[in-house]
Amino acid sequence: MKLYTRSGDDGTTGLFGGGRVSKDHPRIEAYGTVDELNACVGLVCSACDRGRSFDVRLLEILGHVQSRLFDIGADLATPEDSKASAKILRIDERFVAEIEAWIDEVDGKNPPIRTFVMPGGTELAARLHLARTVCRRAERLMIRLGHSEPVSDGAVHWMNRLSDLLFAMARQANHVAGVADVPWVPAKT
Repeated sequence: MKLYTRSGDDGTTGLFGGGRVSKDHPRIEAYGTVDELNACVGLVCSACDRGRSFDVRLLEILGHVQSRLFDIGADLATPEDSKASAKILRIDERFVAEIEAWIDEVDGKNPPIRTFVMPGGTELAARLHLARTVCRRAERLMIRLGHSEPVSDGAVHWMNRLSDLLFAMARQANHVAGVADVPWVPAKT
């Protein structure tokens, strides 16, 4: 089978279970951004030090995260009324509870936060912050899609928690490396 099909040359793409929509359809924007986020998470993983216990745990958690992002992408690529809908895992509150436990685990090791934190510090933290911002965009696009078509509440809740997890991980990456959070310094009026 060839990698290219030419079926998208007209500016449309196929949904799982049938049907075609424009490549700039809100559904495609949403799952395309989830895919972009997954690539950002892969970039985070490539910066991990496999000899450091925090990074090993981070890689373990992020492996689960990447698989759930694929699940969300499949969910978004499959309208609820599709004939393939029964084959798709829809993210529910059990996955939200799982990610909340990871947030508590990671953030419980962070120093108390006293100010707004700028993206930066170590390279690993900066990559985590980048992933966090892409996550927020994916969440916004999922919400936008939800204004016109059903979107799983569990998937939206999970994406909201993922941005919190990535923020906690970025702070922990700096802390483990002995680098202080970069505080926001507001301009003087």
